[in-house]
Amino acid sequence: MCGIIGINSSKPVSATIINSLKKLEYRGYDSAGIATLSSGLINEIKSEGRVDNLEKNSLVQSMEGTIGIGHVRWATHGSPNSINAHPHSSQNVSVVHNGIIENSTLLKKFLVSKGHKFKSQTDTEVIVHLITEHLKTENIVNSIKKTLKALHGSFALGILFKDEPDLIVGARRGSPLAVGYGPSENYLGSDSYALKSMTNKITYLNDGEFCIIKKDHVEFFNEDGTKINKKVLELSSEEEKYDKGDYKHFMAKEIEEQPITLKNGIKEYVDSANNNINIYNIPWKKNEINSITLIGCGTAYHSCLMAKYWFEELTSLDVNVDIASEFRYRKNRFKRDSLYVFVSQSGETADTYAALDLCNKNGMKTCAVVNVIESSIARDSEFVLPIHCGTEIGVASTKAFLGQILILYILALKFGSLRSDLDKEKLSAKLSDLKNLPKLVEQTLLTDNKIQNVSSTFNEAKGSMFLGRGFSYPIALEGALKLKELSYVHAEGYPAGEMKHGPLALIEEGMPVVVLAPRDNYYKKTISNMQEVIARGAKVLLITNKSTNEIVSENIWETIEVESTNQDLLPFLLTIPLQKLAYYAALKKGFDIDKPRNLAKSVTVE
Repeated sequence: MCGIIGINSSKPVSATIINSLKKLEYRGYDSAGIATLSSGLINEIKSEGRVDNLEKNSLVQSMEGTIGIGHVRWATHGSPNSINAHPHSSQNVSVVHNGIIENSTLLKKFLVSKGHKFKSQTDTEVIVHLITEHLKTENIVNSIKKTLKALHGSFALGILFKDEPDLIVGARRGSPLAVGYGPSENYLGSDSYALKSMTNKITYLNDGEFCIIKKDHVEFFNEDGTKINKKVLELSSEEEKYDKGDYKHFMAKEIEEQPITLKNGIKEYVDSANNNINIYNIPWKKNEINSITLIGCGTAYHSCLMAKYWFEELTSLDVNVDIASEFRYRKNRFKRDSLYVFVSQSGETADTYAALDLCNKNGMKTCAVVNVIESSIARDSEFVLPIHCGTEIGVASTKAFLGQILILYILALKFGSLRSDLDKEKLSAKLSDLKNLPKLVEQTLLTDNKIQNVSSTFNEAKGSMFLGRGFSYPIALEGALKLKELSYVHAEGYPAGEMKHGPLALIEEGMPVVVLAPRDNYYKKTISNMQEVIARGAKVLLITNKSTNEIVSENIWETIEVESTNQDLLPFLLTIPLQKLAYYAALKKGFDIDKPRNLAKSVTVE
């Protein structure tokens, strides 16, 4: 959450900062702001809402200064308004912040006793006043060092100083921060995505480090204030141009791009010539791993739940799944023969990164399944499996979810093969079906009209349920999450067999219930559960796969049939109509589909 940009240049920076903030808006869009130095003063302009609102301000359009910082906000402390928007400034210091200062209340009391006056409700403002207080007696480096030591929690900071017009300070603990290098100018940013339009040369700050950015060079310091050297990484020089094209929303485009995502992943990880899996650089021997723990948040957690079924079906490994935000606070019993797999689209998810950090500190084997290979989770994992789905802008993940479960499925096949749990013949058959999957997804994407017709019923209901068994259960959870994220209506995913243990009490006349019942090993049981909710008056939307056999049930409200394949791969196809259901439900309500309220794409705070 929250996006930071800083530029120290020999030419005016306000327009470039605004353009970079637009790229960072996926991190937060409650409010936005910019501060520059000119004529010996800090000039600060902020606005509620989107970056477009800030850009339209005539004062921004005439803003001077060759050094500046900008921010897009996802509110944690204080309402999303222009007063609480960043930057926060005193007469001498201006700060932009991503993260949470956990001891801000105590620090504020101390600073008020020193005569400091606060204007906002944010935790960030204590940083401004702390630095201002330390500058009375200390130089820049010591002021920053003392301030950072006083802060408890997570932060990425960009800092301007009225009396130091040639530098920006950046600092990081927990939240990501990168430095970019250009000709006669240097940059600070939350990630490489915002910086890549200006440079392909990047350095990432590690926890506890800070930097001083000047136009012609950058100095790095550890948490003790000692100068250190950092590597400069060269990214691909091609900036990815990604726009909506003819689509109304990025999400609509990203749903339709899913066959391409699958083709890219299969091309990368499946060796068609030898009919094998192209993952040869696993850094551990097969007998060194006897169990696997899959860790993620939100949609990535659902990917992990999906993978659990595959690993159990295809390998003899013990398999566990953890929500990242719970993992680090439990008393974990780490085992040397365990592999910990961390799943995150952005690779910057705060809870997932914290779980990875805990595993690293305990000497565990770690693997990342991410979309951004320059991310913190990718950099700090021993082994990285990129999902190759390209930029995903819509906050509600679609193609990244399919990319994640594809790579996890391929990884399960790989371990099954390595451990001789899958013989060559079975592996060959499964890879053959996998190669055909993108075409089946293309055909399933055509199930549009019926989904549009039923979406209104979900909008009008006070709640809905999504039911599935076995491989379909994680997809039911994901379908319910998508509807909640986009339409702001209550929806819950349940194992179909759990209905009699409580949720059945919620069923009432006309309540829409999605039943995922592909013709797999669980089909007959799921159909029985479906009949139980129909008997209580529910309107059942049955999603199954095409078959010559009739559906053994009556009084079904609507049926959507996806294409058929082996039961391992049916979850990919079942996902498509659920994504479209959420999309069309939100579209009919007129909601902002790509930027749903209260949510952000990259969750970089706990």
